[in-house]
Amino acid sequence: MELTSPQALRALAHPVRLALLDRLQRHGPATATQLAPHVGATPSVVSWHLRHLASFGLVTDWDGATSKRERWWQAAGKGFRFTMPDDAEGQDAARQLRAAMFARSAEAPVQWSLRDEPRLDPEWQALAGLADTRFAVTAEELRQLEEAIEALLAPYVRRKGGQLPDGARLVRMLRYLLPEPGDDPAAS
Repeated sequence: MELTSPQALRALAHPVRLALLDRLQRHGPATATQLAPHVGATPSVVSWHLRHLASFGLVTDWDGATSKRERWWQAAGKGFRFTMPDDAEGQDAARQLRAAMFARSAEAPVQWSLRDEPRLDPEWQALAGLADTRFAVTAEELRQLEEAIEALLAPYVRRKGGQLPDGARLVRMLRYLLPEPGDDPAAS
Protein backbone atom coordinates (compact mmCIF):
# COMPACT_ATOMS: atom_id res chain seq x y z
CA MET A 1 0.00 0.00 0.00
CA GLU A 2 1.45 3.34 -1.09
CA LEU A 3 0.55 6.43 0.95
CA THR A 4 0.70 9.68 -0.96
CA SER A 5 -1.70 12.24 0.53
CA PRO A 6 -0.45 14.47 3.37
CA GLN A 7 -3.73 13.83 5.22
CA ALA A 8 -3.19 10.04 5.17
CA LEU A 9 0.43 10.45 6.29
CA ARG A 10 -0.67 12.70 9.17
CA ALA A 11 -3.48 10.35 10.14
CA LEU A 12 -1.08 7.44 10.43
CA ALA A 13 1.51 9.51 12.32
CA HIS A 14 -0.65 9.31 15.46
CA PRO A 15 0.88 6.73 17.86
CA VAL A 16 -2.42 4.95 18.59
CA ARG A 17 -3.32 4.70 14.88
CA LEU A 18 0.13 3.43 14.01
CA ALA A 19 -0.14 0.84 16.80
CA LEU A 20 -3.62 -0.21 15.62
CA LEU A 21 -2.52 -0.71 12.03
CA ASP A 22 0.57 -2.62 13.16
CA ARG A 23 -1.50 -4.89 15.40
CA LEU A 24 -4.03 -5.63 12.64
CA GLN A 25 -1.28 -6.30 10.10
CA ARG A 26 0.59 -8.64 12.41
CA HIS A 27 -2.27 -10.45 14.17
CA GLY A 28 -5.23 -10.22 11.81
CA PRO A 29 -8.81 -9.01 12.26
CA ALA A 30 -10.02 -7.80 15.65
CA THR A 31 -12.63 -5.65 17.35
CA ALA A 32 -11.97 -2.31 19.05
CA THR A 33 -12.45 -4.02 22.41
CA GLN A 34 -9.84 -6.66 21.57
CA LEU A 35 -7.38 -4.04 20.30
CA ALA A 36 -7.75 -1.60 23.21
CA PRO A 37 -5.37 -3.28 25.69
CA HIS A 38 -2.66 -3.60 23.03
CA VAL A 39 -2.64 0.09 22.12
CA GLY A 40 -3.28 1.67 25.53
CA ALA A 41 -6.65 3.26 24.76
CA THR A 42 -10.29 2.65 25.62
CA PRO A 43 -12.47 0.73 23.16
CA SER A 44 -14.41 3.90 22.26
CA VAL A 45 -11.17 5.80 21.50
CA VAL A 46 -9.89 2.82 19.50
CA SER A 47 -13.15 2.70 17.55
CA TRP A 48 -12.82 6.40 16.68
CA HIS A 49 -9.21 5.91 15.50
CA LEU A 50 -10.20 2.86 13.42
CA ARG A 51 -12.92 4.84 11.65
CA HIS A 52 -10.36 7.57 10.96
CA LEU A 53 -7.93 5.01 9.48
CA ALA A 54 -10.80 3.57 7.41
CA SER A 55 -11.50 6.99 5.89
CA PHE A 56 -8.03 6.74 4.27
CA GLY A 57 -8.45 3.10 3.22
CA LEU A 58 -5.88 1.79 5.70
CA VAL A 59 -8.35 -0.51 7.50
CA THR A 60 -11.63 -2.03 6.38
CA ASP A 61 -14.52 -3.96 7.86
CA TRP A 62 -13.87 -7.69 8.08
CA ASP A 63 -16.67 -9.90 6.76
CA GLY A 64 -15.47 -13.08 8.48
CA ALA A 65 -17.04 -12.24 11.84
CA THR A 66 -19.59 -14.73 13.10
CA SER A 67 -21.41 -12.14 15.20
CA LYS A 68 -23.14 -9.05 13.82
CA ARG A 69 -23.10 -7.44 17.28
CA GLU A 70 -19.45 -6.40 17.13
CA ARG A 71 -17.62 -4.57 14.37
CA TRP A 72 -14.50 -6.38 13.23
CA TRP A 73 -11.64 -4.59 11.49
CA GLN A 74 -8.79 -5.74 9.28
CA ALA A 75 -5.74 -4.05 7.78
CA ALA A 76 -6.19 -3.18 4.12
CA GLY A 77 -2.68 -4.46 3.33
CA LYS A 78 0.25 -6.32 4.85
CA GLY A 79 2.32 -3.16 4.97
CA PHE A 80 2.62 0.35 3.62
CA ARG A 81 5.24 2.66 2.27
CA PHE A 82 5.50 6.31 1.47
CA THR A 83 7.95 8.60 -0.24
CA MET A 84 8.86 12.17 0.58
CA PRO A 85 6.37 14.38 -1.32
CA ASP A 86 7.52 17.42 -3.31
CA ASP A 87 5.35 20.00 -1.52
CA ALA A 88 6.01 21.49 1.92
CA GLU A 89 2.76 20.18 3.45
CA GLY A 90 3.48 16.66 2.26
CA GLN A 91 7.08 16.82 3.46
CA ASP A 92 5.96 17.93 6.92
CA ALA A 93 3.41 15.10 7.08
CA ALA A 94 6.00 12.54 5.91
CA ARG A 95 8.46 13.74 8.55
CA GLN A 96 5.78 13.37 11.24
CA LEU A 97 5.03 9.81 10.13
CA ARG A 98 8.71 8.89 9.87
CA ALA A 99 9.36 10.24 13.39
CA ALA A 100 6.39 8.29 14.78
CA MET A 101 7.62 5.12 13.08
CA PHE A 102 11.17 5.59 14.41
CA ALA A 103 9.80 6.15 17.92
CA ARG A 104 7.62 3.05 17.66
CA SER A 105 10.48 0.91 16.34
CA ALA A 106 13.16 2.14 18.74
CA GLU A 107 12.30 -0.34 21.48
CA ALA A 108 11.64 -3.31 19.18
CA PRO A 109 15.19 -4.77 19.24
CA VAL A 110 15.51 -4.44 23.01
CA GLN A 111 12.08 -5.98 23.61
CA TRP A 112 12.87 -8.78 21.16
CA SER A 113 16.18 -9.59 22.90
CA LEU A 114 14.47 -9.70 26.31
CA ARG A 115 11.20 -11.39 25.41
CA ASP A 116 11.56 -13.40 22.19
CA GLU A 117 15.22 -14.33 21.63
CA PRO A 118 15.52 -16.54 24.75
CA ARG A 119 12.57 -18.66 23.51
CA LEU A 120 14.12 -19.39 20.09
CA ASP A 121 15.99 -22.56 19.29
CA PRO A 122 19.72 -22.13 18.55
CA GLU A 123 19.30 -22.25 14.75
CA TRP A 124 17.00 -19.22 14.78
CA GLN A 125 19.06 -17.44 17.44
CA ALA A 126 22.11 -17.70 15.17
CA LEU A 127 20.25 -16.18 12.21
CA ALA A 128 19.06 -13.13 14.12
CA GLY A 129 21.22 -10.09 14.23
CA LEU A 130 21.99 -6.53 13.38
CA ALA A 131 23.95 -4.95 10.59
CA ASP A 132 25.27 -1.42 10.75
CA THR A 133 26.84 -0.82 7.36
CA ARG A 134 27.94 2.58 6.09
CA PHE A 135 28.42 3.04 2.34
CA ALA A 136 28.57 5.81 -0.27
CA VAL A 137 25.87 5.97 -2.97
CA THR A 138 24.08 8.54 -5.06
CA ALA A 139 20.42 9.31 -4.38
CA GLU A 140 19.47 7.27 -7.48
CA GLU A 141 21.59 4.30 -6.36
CA LEU A 142 19.94 4.37 -2.93
CA ARG A 143 16.51 4.45 -4.60
CA GLN A 144 17.49 1.45 -6.73
CA LEU A 145 18.85 -0.41 -3.71
CA GLU A 146 15.61 0.11 -1.78
CA GLU A 147 13.54 -1.04 -4.79
CA ALA A 148 15.74 -4.14 -5.14
CA ILE A 149 15.30 -5.00 -1.45
CA GLU A 150 11.51 -4.58 -1.76
CA ALA A 151 11.49 -6.81 -4.86
CA LEU A 152 13.56 -9.44 -3.05
CA LEU A 153 11.18 -9.47 -0.06
CA ALA A 154 7.91 -9.34 -2.06
CA PRO A 155 7.49 -13.11 -2.68
CA TYR A 156 7.87 -13.83 1.03
CA VAL A 157 5.51 -11.05 2.10
CA ARG A 158 2.80 -12.18 -0.32
CA ARG A 159 2.76 -15.86 0.71
CA LYS A 160 -0.45 -17.10 2.27
CA GLY A 161 -0.66 -19.49 5.23
CA GLY A 162 -1.24 -22.54 3.01
CA GLN A 163 1.86 -21.74 0.95
CA LEU A 164 4.31 -21.72 3.84
CA PRO A 165 7.01 -24.40 3.83
CA ASP A 166 7.53 -26.60 6.87
CA GLY A 167 9.59 -24.83 9.51
CA ALA A 168 8.63 -21.32 8.38
CA ARG A 169 8.25 -18.66 11.04
CA LEU A 170 7.44 -14.97 11.06
CA VAL A 171 10.48 -12.69 10.89
CA ARG A 172 10.46 -8.95 11.39
CA MET A 173 12.98 -6.90 9.44
CA LEU A 174 13.62 -3.33 10.56
CA ARG A 175 15.47 -1.47 7.86
CA TYR A 176 16.68 2.09 8.26
CA LEU A 177 18.13 4.14 5.42
CA LEU A 178 19.75 7.13 7.09
CA PRO A 179 21.63 9.40 4.67
CA GLU A 180 24.25 11.48 6.45
CA PRO A 181 24.38 15.20 5.62
CA GLY A 182 27.49 16.89 4.29
CA ASP A 183 30.03 14.13 4.85
CA ASP A 184 32.68 13.62 2.19
CA PRO A 185 32.60 9.86 1.48
CA ALA A 186 36.15 9.97 0.13
CA ALA A 187 37.42 11.27 3.50
CA SER A 188 35.78 8.47 5.48
